[in-house]
Amino acid sequence: MLKRENIKRAQHIYFLIIALAALGLGLSNNVISNYFKDAYNVTAYQRGLIEFPREMPGVIVILILASLSMFSDIRIAMVAQLLSIIGIGALGFVTPTFAVMLVFIFINSAGMHMFMPLQDSIGMSLIGDESIGRKMGQYKGVSTGFTMVAGVLVFAGFRTGFFSFTSDIKWIFIIAACILALVLVLLLTLERVIGQPIKSSKRVNFVFRKEYRYYYILVVMWGVQKQIMLVYGPWVLIDLLSKKADTLAVLSIVGAFIGIFFIPAVGRWLDRFGIKKLLYADALSFIVVYLAYGMLSAGFAGGRLATAGLPVLAAYALFVFDQMSTQMGMIRTIYLRSIAVSPLDITPTLSLGLSLDHIVSIICAYIGGIVWSRFGPQYIFFLAASLSLVNLYVAGRVKESPEFAADGMAKK
Repeated sequence: MLKRENIKRAQHIYFLIIALAALGLGLSNNVISNYFKDAYNVTAYQRGLIEFPREMPGVIVILILASLSMFSDIRIAMVAQLLSIIGIGALGFVTPTFAVMLVFIFINSAGMHMFMPLQDSIGMSLIGDESIGRKMGQYKGVSTGFTMVAGVLVFAGFRTGFFSFTSDIKWIFIIAACILALVLVLLLTLERVIGQPIKSSKRVNFVFRKEYRYYYILVVMWGVQKQIMLVYGPWVLIDLLSKKADTLAVLSIVGAFIGIFFIPAVGRWLDRFGIKKLLYADALSFIVVYLAYGMLSAGFAGGRLATAGLPVLAAYALFVFDQMSTQMGMIRTIYLRSIAVSPLDITPTLSLGLSLDHIVSIICAYIGGIVWSRFGPQYIFFLAASLSLVNLYVAGRVKESPEFAADGMAKK
């Protein structure tokens, strides 16, 4: 049990950590597709192939965490930040050959993926007796707010010419590395404030309890949806509409501004309506977005839709809506917590889930690049919409545990 008098201070430090982590991510990972296009002029097929080194750390993260199990979660989070700093910082100073660039992308991605499950497990350890939906919503809201700040910096930097992916020095990546260095310092401070290590089970025990089967289905489906949403969604704007980083930054700003209010609301809705209804909403949102994306991309690629005016505004709206969908992952995390047979299952199950979704992501990225190049971009989105019907099935099968039913978490 954490020292009660230190919990509030620890939560404040944690808010700073997730804020700066989001800012650093917004200045690195969130603009990486434009980097690939501007610095290396990659095709849709190559863009799919790049996802192998980017997503492979997500597959092996459970093994990495297990190998570091003698350390606390916060200490491992420090290692994760160090790897991210090295990976993105190196790309800020040099523009290496394509193959060498992929090595640094792998290093940066390893740090980013290590931090993902640890961020959730550390955050939940600091919540105490508060309503988990509300507090997790606040965490995500802070993260989204600083994603918006990152978007403002990206827009201003590229519009003024200070940021460029074709220059010798990529200042945007160097600044991102410096911000992540501050996160590293704050993690060290957090450990001192807590006064005792936060340490969760990191055994490679591959928790395949039957109680978790629907959670694993959800994370596998998220692996499919994530690749379409985070890789090929923006690629519609970048490749078909020739939009640059400043345009995507403006859209990120809009999405993040909405998210400041939307994400905490999701937390409140979880407390009020329960997990089951939110899973239904999540599934339906993916189906609608992908069907619309498919129709728009078919029109752009075939020349039937203008690359200006209302069709482009519709594509922008879908991009923003996509950003909202990425934040719905907290529903899966809280669902897992509600069905966990043992608290020690949470971190290894999150890690295994992360590995499963990344295995699927790698496969989908490769297939997606082939489909885009040979058949057309619309078929990627239509396939994703069809597969999202699985989410509807899972939402129908999920049973609310009493304390997580409507109004349940608030009473817990």
